Amino acid sequence: MVTSRMVSGIFKPRHLSWWGKLFGGTFGYLLGGPLGGLIGVALGHNLEKGVKVARRHIAPGFGPGEKERIQAAFFTATFSVMGHLARSDGKITNREIALAKKVMTQMKLSLEQKKAAGRLFNEGKRPDFPFDAVLDQFKSECKRRRSLLRMFIEVQLHAAYADGVLSFQKKKLLIQIANCFEFSKQEFEQLSALIRSQQHQKRSTRSSPRQTHQRRQDSYDILGVTPKDSYDDIKKAYRRLISQHHPDKLVAKGLPEEMMKLATEKIQEIKAAYDQIKKDRKF
Repeated sequence: MVTSRMVSGIFKPRHLSWWGKLFGGTFGYLLGGPLGGLIGVALGHNLEKGVKVARRHIAPGFGPGEKERIQAAFFTATFSVMGHLARSDGKITNREIALAKKVMTQMKLSLEQKKAAGRLFNEGKRPDFPFDAVLDQFKSECKRRRSLLRMFIEVQLHAAYADGVLSFQKKKLLIQIANCFEFSKQEFEQLSALIRSQQHQKRSTRSSPRQTHQRRQDSYDILGVTPKDSYDDIKKAYRRLISQHHPDKLVAKGLPEEMMKLATEKIQEIKAAYDQIKKDRKF
């Protein structure tokens, strides 16, 4: 179990519009359904009361409070689904708990946010966690913003690979997430290879020719290309990934500002892979 002690930290709370409004209950009624119920439990509020009336007045696009609602939905779904994945193979390892804490640290959550994230993680571990309903509502809240859905899948893949391998149970749930978000099998496998290679590079060293060769292969996997691809194809793949992970673009579409650090790290990893390929191929 993730306890309040485990998620406590020394970061000073930051003023974030979505969190301040949600914690104060001033826009909580705009987030109903299973996500509203989950964040309500995490905060000790009843956020579902009156939600049908409030949601009628939300216009298409970014209507009043909609961006904040998407940010709240992303935060809520991220940590609750992370807990559900961790529990899916029957046990939660220290690495999985450490990964959840690391994400909270990278996001520089305030003390209140860390406590809420920990409670959401624990809610995801419950046998009656409404996994399908949470995915459906999150997809609906994002309004087909694929860059947000992609980022969500990548965060969950990072959590699933916390132990270095992807269990059958976790892969099954991740494929279910990808199918719900209408990502093809090829897209999912590419995302999986991207995260697997990123984590492999972080763990490996350059102490042997075999490890150096693996790092070079990881660079191609991160970009979703092969050594046979031309420079133009590799550059095109690189630019596409940079655009997909651009922190400012993601925040503009509803990514919580706390997750900018995660997006920035991905940008750095993508650039490092591209630089490695250019060095090896002498582009």
